[in-house]
Parts: sequence; C-alpha cells; structure tokens
Amino acid sequence: MDINYNCDVIVVGAGPCGVSAAIEVACAGKKVVLLDRAKYIGSKNMYGGAIYKTALKDVFGDDIETLPYERIINSHSWAFLNDTGSVSLTYQDDEKSEAYAIKRFNLEKWMIELAKKKGVYFAPNTLVRNLVQKDGYVVGVETELEKYCAPIVILADGVNSLLAKELNLREKYQPKDVILSAKETIKLDKKTIEERFNLKDDLTNGVTKMYLGNPVGVKNIFMMGFLYTFKDTIMLGVGANLADLVENKLNINDLLEYLKNHNDIKPLIKNGQTLEYSAHLIPETGYNKMPKLTGNGVIIAGDAAGFINSVHFEGTNYALISGKLAGKTALGALDNNNFSQGYLSLYKKELDKSFILKDLYTYRNIIDRLYNRRGSIMNYYPYKMKQFFEIITSANCKSKSVQFRDYFLSFMKDRNLKELIKDVFMAFKCVLDVFFGR
Repeated sequence: MDINYNCDVIVVGAGPCGVSAAIEVACAGKKVVLLDRAKYIGSKNMYGGAIYKTALKDVFGDDIETLPYERIINSHSWAFLNDTGSVSLTYQDDEKSEAYAIKRFNLEKWMIELAKKKGVYFAPNTLVRNLVQKDGYVVGVETELEKYCAPIVILADGVNSLLAKELNLREKYQPKDVILSAKETIKLDKKTIEERFNLKDDLTNGVTKMYLGNPVGVKNIFMMGFLYTFKDTIMLGVGANLADLVENKLNINDLLEYLKNHNDIKPLIKNGQTLEYSAHLIPETGYNKMPKLTGNGVIIAGDAAGFINSVHFEGTNYALISGKLAGKTALGALDNNNFSQGYLSLYKKELDKSFILKDLYTYRNIIDRLYNRRGSIMNYYPYKMKQFFEIITSANCKSKSVQFRDYFLSFMKDRNLKELIKDVFMAFKCVLDVFFGR
C-alpha cells in the first residue's frame, strides 16, 4: 500500500494499557504516538485505588522504585453486610508488599512521564474521530485537527471503544454486560485514618475492604462495595450491574449512600470531607463475549477488549500486561513487514499463554452464575450468617443444641428446597471451574 506513514505505531488511550503498549514499542527504537482525549492526565479514568507490583515490574522494571504510592496494602477484608452489621473475614500479612494504594492521577502522571523519557510522543486533549482505512487495512487515525498514519493502531480506549465498534470487532454492550461504579474520595487526617484502621504511622501498611450485601428491601441487585486507605484520604465506592439499576429504578448514588450510612462503614468515614466524586463503566463481558482482538493493522487491548476479572477486582494488571503484549506483537509485525490479521493473531496466542486469558477462561461462567443467584448471595445468606453468629455469640439461657437445630431446620422452612439445591449446585460448579481452569 502506498501510504505516507509519519510514525510506526499509534496507540489510542493513555491509561495503563496504552502507556504499557507505547513503552514496549518505544524501547525498541520505534516511533510511537500516544493519543488521549483527556485534557489532562488522569482526568477521565477511575479505578478502586490499588495496583500490583508484579505487573508494574514487568512493564516498568526498576523504575517502580519511584512509584508515588501512598500506602502498601497488606490487610484485605471481605464483609457480608446485613441490615444492622456484618460478618467479615480478614487476611493480613505485614511482611507483604505486593499491592500499592495510589491515586489514579498520580499513577498516570508517573507512567506518562516515564513513557516520554523512553521516547513516546504523547498528545493529550486529542480526540480520535475516525480510523483511516485503505484496502481493508487500518492505516491511521483522524483527530479533530490532523491525521496520524501508521501501519499498526493499538486501541486501548476503554470500555466504550467506539473505534472497535467502527470496525465491527465487538458487539454493542447490553446493560447486563457492564458495571456502573461510583466512588468518593474522602478527606481525613493521617492520624485519624491510622487510628481507625489500626495502621502504622510510616505508611508501610494499608487496608482494603470489600463489601457484599444489599440495601434493605432491594432483592434483585448484584452489588459490591470497596474501601481503600491512603495517606490522608479514604476511597469508598460501589459497583452494580447496570441492568439491575435500571430494573430497580435505582441510581448508583443510592447504593453509595447506603454504604456510607451502614453501621460498619459510617464510623470509618465520620467527619470526613468529600473531595471528589467519580463514576465509570466497567466491562463484564468476560471470556464468552470477548471481541475479535485483531484486524488488519489493528490490535485491541485492556478494557476495550473486556479484560476484567471482577470477582477479584483485577483490571489494571490485565491492562498493563495486555498492553505490553500488544506492543510486542506490533514490533514483530514491523520487523516482518506483515500487518495482516493473520500475523497479528499472534497477539491472541501470547494472551493464551499469559494469566489473562487463562483466568478469564476459568471465570468465564462464574459471574453469570453468581448473578443468576444474586438474591441468595446478596440477601439470603448474609442474613443467615447474621443468625448463625447471633447464636454463637449469645448467652440467652437457651439450649444451644435447640437453637442450632432450629437454625438448620430453618433452611428447609424459609427456603425452598429447590432453591437450596440450585445454590449448592452453583457453588459446586464454580469450585470446579476454579480448580480445573486452564
């Protein structure tokens, strides 16, 4: 094709995925342009607040020693909320330093500064309007002001990826395919956070909490909450399936307010000042609805490809590694002067060997199963947990054997046997998937 290329690779989207892809290309001495529609770094992106060391090390090497994190997260809690309290499980290891609490703005500023030092040309406030195509190949992009041409375009433009839709590489998402998440950044002084969460004053430990359980009276909604501690702020957020929000005529803010006023959480944020509110769509299509990852002259990575494991709240590490693999594939195509979909399908083979598609395959049915049993998981069993521990912790001069017998018989009385069997069968199938995944 007779095209006047002005760069080797174009990357659309300057989140962790796009930056990772651009760095991989630039470090090989190729000319790469990184485009992002945001007016300033980090202004349109959102995540819970944690990023993991292994993926960072893989992409940035020893540069992670300069990562501007605020706390090392080494305490993880999971709480099943009921109407008045919770049942929770905590895992803590003060010797572990695998997860870092870092604000998204600081993370992306740090990444992009490193990318520019490695030779990446970064163009913020640049909206890509269309892809440039010739003879069935993507050969560049058109922005509001100019045209960039390259034999390979890497799409890392997030969950909505209008460019992937333009190429018909992915189907239009339905409300059930996405999670709407909202988050507040709440200001508290450093000493107060350390006292409330039993943290050291040297920032070497931090806390993350995950919450399951529904607002009183809402039966058919699948939601999860999260909390991360930073130096002098707390990030509190919640995510819920968009279809459930529509069906129940709920706003995501309703669920966030529920969390903020729950007995478990309210004392933790008492007297805090909300500094920031943000909301974001998260893909939950998984392995079964994964888009075509390549076309002639184009590769899709990160959120744009639906690389999210919402069971484990993993997304940023998937973005970093898929971006790196996309960049690696682009370099191979440049070396072989072959930009066909056939050659670029090597990207899928690299993903198959990585943890990304192995995990997505393992969890390919789990989200749907959990969603279909959301009434049990989010309402019934948190309530039954509460009943169980009420017996454990009470001294009410009643026979424990009678109380426990009545408790277990209540599963048959207040729960249809057919529904119980469905719950057990669902749990059994999920366990089999995890143990016998790829």
